Amino acid sequence: MDGRRFIFQGDRLWLPLEEGPREPGVPLEPQACLRLPEGHVALRVAEDHPRPEGVEALGLRDAFPRMDTGDWARAGRAYQWLEWEAGHRFCGACATALEPCEGHGRRCPACGRTVFPSNATAIIVLIQRGAGTVRELALARSPHFKPGVYSAIAGFTEPGESLEQAVQREVAEELGITVQNLRYFGSQPWPFPNGLMVAFTAEHLEGELRPDPAELEDARWFSLDDLPPLPAPLSIARWMIDAAVAESQRRTT
Repeated sequence: MDGRRFIFQGDRLWLPLEEGPREPGVPLEPQACLRLPEGHVALRVAEDHPRPEGVEALGLRDAFPRMDTGDWARAGRAYQWLEWEAGHRFCGACATALEPCEGHGRRCPACGRTVFPSNATAIIVLIQRGAGTVRELALARSPHFKPGVYSAIAGFTEPGESLEQAVQREVAEELGITVQNLRYFGSQPWPFPNGLMVAFTAEHLEGELRPDPAELEDARWFSLDDLPPLPAPLSIARWMIDAAVAESQRRTT
């Protein structure tokens, strides 16, 4: 995979059509060109840059079914690097143009402030209740989701807050309940545009669901054998839900 180019036009990735070449072999006039730590290259072209015949531009979510999982992850990382570079051209303290420095960061030649790429950390939690094989999941619907889709509760961490504290706060704010028995599930880079999702499972402790209307359209308890439309397979929310269903099925066999 050495030397792959990931070409973005805005937030859309250039991909060949099914019958096209693996990579667009066209002359480029990139607005940005970054060599990534793994040796791949991230490029961004202008919105009016002509696309060659046989190439389409897709958002990363739409590109997922068309790509190898590893390539999709690399494309996501390329997009995150491009977004970080575009947002860190000038010093936030004195507005001087930043210069490259070691470690893929940027340094201000005037005041010495140095910045490095970072993620916006968010928690996501799948809440369950019930015993044995009679289990339910608390799933919620954001107005930004595709029609009918429900998912786990998520939110960004706040300064000075642990991941566990963020889980408790987000659950209380968005659902009006409390949870216990937090367990780490996993994490996932989330390039929309620069997130890191840290996933937990938890058990319902007390309270009735009262979804915050400022954040959610709806929230309900769903039994594992009667789930609503779910997030796309690319998300860690879906991985957690699929794992809960698989565990329930294992218990019944």
